[in-house]
Amino acid sequence: MGTARYIHWQDHGMWLGYFEDFPNYMTQGETLEQLQENLRDLYKDQVSGGIPGVRTAAELALE
Repeated sequence: MGTARYIHWQDHGMWLGYFEDFPNYMTQGETLEQLQENLRDLYKDQVSGGIPGVRTAAELALE
């Protein structure tokens, strides 16, 4: 399937994270491994249309 970059951190004993391409959709896990599993599930929902109106990040070249 490939790879996708994500941001993660630990806060109050929980791991939180989101994909760089989908910054408005965050998930969490009790362990880093659980967070990664939840991120995989979230990614599948985001790219398959399982979540309506998904917002994505993009870059724009400026002159």
